[in-house]
Amino acid sequence: MVTQCVAVSGFGMTHARTVLVTAERDIVVLIAIPLVFLGILCGGASAESLRGSSSSLDRQESEAKRHDYTYLSDSRQLRRFVNAGLLVPVDGNRDYRLQNVSFPFSRPAVKLFIERLAAQYRRACGQRLVVTSLTRPRSHQPRNASIRSVHPTGMALDLRRPEGACRRWLERTLLSLERSAVLEATAERRPPHYHVVIFPEPYVAYVAYVDRLTPGAAATGARIRRVHVVRRGDSLWGIARRHGLSAGSLRQVNGLASSRIYPGQTLEIPMSE
Repeated sequence: MVTQCVAVSGFGMTHARTVLVTAERDIVVLIAIPLVFLGILCGGASAESLRGSSSSLDRQESEAKRHDYTYLSDSRQLRRFVNAGLLVPVDGNRDYRLQNVSFPFSRPAVKLFIERLAAQYRRACGQRLVVTSLTRPRSHQPRNASIRSVHPTGMALDLRRPEGACRRWLERTLLSLERSAVLEATAERRPPHYHVVIFPEPYVAYVAYVDRLTPGAAATGARIRRVHVVRRGDSLWGIARRHGLSAGSLRQVNGLASSRIYPGQTLEIPMSE
């Protein structure tokens, strides 16, 4: 059993809660504990700026390794990952747009992050979030990119830096999420933007818990959600059987057209409240 601590915060608002994320047989189980125990269980200092550091790069590399992510070498390898479903299209919507993005694909958890953040950003600022970079194979990394960059893994993105109140809102939100140990964010100067690295498994667990805190969830009969992150060798049938479900019902819950699943994909496992 492996445990991780994740401080629970909404976009721009921190709740007086913490979750102890227990990875057991690849299932994320969410347990609420008082915030006062965070320092005892987790340790470590909270992020207070978006300056970046060597330790931040260490965490990014460690998460890429823990998720068994490949550093893509060129556009042909990237296309193979897209065709295999390991990277998903990021097309933009009413809340965000892409600007000069050469490869509009990312890991599924990164797309989830963009869509959730963009919806909050648009409500807070009245404008669309702008994504300026997503997955970049090593052959397309800019000259000033760090050799330790995780952009080639598909777990990183760049956001255009806004001005005024929107900038303050976005920076506060990124800092809050960084303190929650679900991402690492750095304010870059040339050109001005935010480099954000998503930690997929912790972020998906965070999303499940925050959704559970949504007002009215209990009144509407919402179910507690568990999340399975697909690993190599997994099958939809095997995952369903492990949890007393049929493959058909698991497909329906997750909106799957077939039983084909891919490493890195996230599946919701329904559980009665």
